[in-house]
Amino acid sequence: MEIIGYFASLLIGISLGLIGGGGSILTVPVLVYLFGVDPILATAYSLFVVGASSLVGAFPKYKQGLINVKTAVIFGIPSIAAVYATRKFIVPLIPSEVFTLGDFVVTKSILMMVLFAILMVAASISMIRGKCEQCEKEKLGTYVEEEQVFNYPMILLEGAVVGTLTGLVGAGGGFLIIPALVMLSKLSMKQAVGTSLLIIAAKSLIGFTGDLGHQVIDWNLLLIVTGLAIVGIFLGDIISKKVDGNKLKVGFGWFVLVMGMYILIQQLAFPLK
Repeated sequence: MEIIGYFASLLIGISLGLIGGGGSILTVPVLVYLFGVDPILATAYSLFVVGASSLVGAFPKYKQGLINVKTAVIFGIPSIAAVYATRKFIVPLIPSEVFTLGDFVVTKSILMMVLFAILMVAASISMIRGKCEQCEKEKLGTYVEEEQVFNYPMILLEGAVVGTLTGLVGAGGGFLIIPALVMLSKLSMKQAVGTSLLIIAAKSLIGFTGDLGHQVIDWNLLLIVTGLAIVGIFLGDIISKKVDGNKLKVGFGWFVLVMGMYILIQQLAFPLK
């Protein structure tokens, strides 16, 4: 199972390199089901893997001028604060047994995995949906960049919500961040993807520090998985130049949907203790 896990770690990065996101949604299931990591610890590990991978992926985007630093700072501050507070204070406060439904005991681990499965289903729907109007305009060369006007209250709220979700389930939340950057900050899709990588890197890595002291970290496993994911990013970037990214995104979306439904059913019928 570990060998399969290492291969899956490579796929996490390949997905990020191919379609600019989605790979982080696989990190927790890979850690839990293939490496046997406790679900709570897996969400912490995921933050490090996602953060380090996104940071590496952000460098070429920055060189290409596809990262809007001002937007990253405005959106990132509430997001970083929320993810750090969630990992440092909220997650440790969640009791081992959250509540009971008849004979079914909802433990902290079950709650985390169910929340993650719901997020996977939401992410998959976002990926499966048809091409956005702006993407088509950009492809045809008819997209005109609008003057950037910040909707500060909504940006702060969205940043805080995404940060809290990231803290709870350990996913980067790119599928939530990118639409927000397009709609609330008036960025082009390409700029939104690049900027989201920087935001994800910052909030994930800083959020991970909130677990230090609460969790015993297996650095050997964590660094191997992270290293493979980073290698996967470069492989994905090479493949992306030869394959239609939109078709890959839809196919990957269906895969994530099936995975999300499997985890949801597995946790409710045969939960990991």
